[in-house]
Amino acid sequence: MTIKHKITLYSSLFFSGFYALIALFIVMSFASFRAEEFKERLNEKALTTIRLLLDVKELDNDLLKIIDQNSIHQLYDEKTLIFDENFNLIYSSLDDTKIHWTTGDLEILKTEGAYFKSEGENEIYGIKHLNNGKQFYAIVSANDNYGKSKLRYLTTIVIITFLVFLLATWLFTFTLIKKQLKPLDEFHENISQINDLHIERQLATKENSKNEIDLLSIEFNQMMSRITEVYNLQKDFTAHVSHELRTPLLKLSAQVENQLLQQKGENDLFLKSMMQDIAQLNELINSLLLLTKNNQTNPREYESIRIDEVLYAAFEKISHDFKDISIDFSIAESVAETPEILEVKASPNLLEIAFSNLIKNAYLYSDNKKVQVKIYKDNHKLKLSIINAGSKIADKAEDILFKPFKRGENTADSKGLGIGLTIVKRILTNFDFSIEYTFGSYTHQFLIIF
Repeated sequence: MTIKHKITLYSSLFFSGFYALIALFIVMSFASFRAEEFKERLNEKALTTIRLLLDVKELDNDLLKIIDQNSIHQLYDEKTLIFDENFNLIYSSLDDTKIHWTTGDLEILKTEGAYFKSEGENEIYGIKHLNNGKQFYAIVSANDNYGKSKLRYLTTIVIITFLVFLLATWLFTFTLIKKQLKPLDEFHENISQINDLHIERQLATKENSKNEIDLLSIEFNQMMSRITEVYNLQKDFTAHVSHELRTPLLKLSAQVENQLLQQKGENDLFLKSMMQDIAQLNELINSLLLLTKNNQTNPREYESIRIDEVLYAAFEKISHDFKDISIDFSIAESVAETPEILEVKASPNLLEIAFSNLIKNAYLYSDNKKVQVKIYKDNHKLKLSIINAGSKIADKAEDILFKPFKRGENTADSKGLGIGLTIVKRILTNFDFSIEYTFGSYTHQFLIIF
């Protein structure tokens, strides 16, 4: 998970959790308020009923039931019971609602003076009342349908607002974080474009900016300038040395060649071996020069060239050097029907070197000296595959295929410098092409994606 997503997640969780706690507090506070308010109403109902029953002599039980039933403060699903000091029931309201009470409930009232509890949808309130020196007990049961309806409405509103707040918080936080960290994304994108071919690239900065990312970009540019200077010094040194080595090698090659022409005999094998070593040294020097060449030319500045034409030139060169090579070349029908697909912007000379190195590599490490080359189109991209048959190389060797002067265990019986694939990778990268290596079914494949 990226830092941007982590900040968004943690910020949203914090504010959402904070709001959820506030919402829960509001709902619980209102629920407690509703219960206390309803308890007061039940208390008022109980006291009013006791006073009417005991203090107004003109009222009998039947009349009190009628008054109680038509009271403007009538409670929903209400039931009222009045007991004397001996726990005898002296009044019961007219409705059919039942109150589940026991002598234990009256004992609690006698001891504690009041109690409040819930029973199903109803809530029950009991109270002890002293009248004319005598104790009376009242138990009132009712359903606070109106209060509960308000509580449900409030809970629904709170849940809806919480969900809206949650969505708004996530969107706002993500948008804000994305906007604030946009310079960091640009910083990452610019850094990802820096490689050995574009090492002198500088990051865009704003003057007199106190933004941490701009300050970091300035420091990064200064660091890259120092690295570029050292890199160029090293590259220039390698190039100069390579140029200087060419002259003595050419002289040595000419002298050995003259000796071969003038002498015939035992020294022929020795001189031919020297010529091979000199040729290998020349190849190494040429490779070093190619690797150290700072080719920063934009591929768009090249003229369009055709892949198949460059391949034919590479085939001709390889066939001249290796007489027993067998090349199976094919172009997919979808590509052949639209030849303009074969056109790319690159240097034909450099691209020919890359193709030649790949075909040469496939030939040298093939079990049957056969190389299969195919051009086709896949996922709207032009691809070139170079395949040869051979046993699998070690997994560690796959990791160093494109590293200079690194050779696998399967190269012990063949001559090479371990730099050919490095050159290939460098050339293709310079033209914004990519290369992949895969092994399967006893075949090695290098895949170039244009």
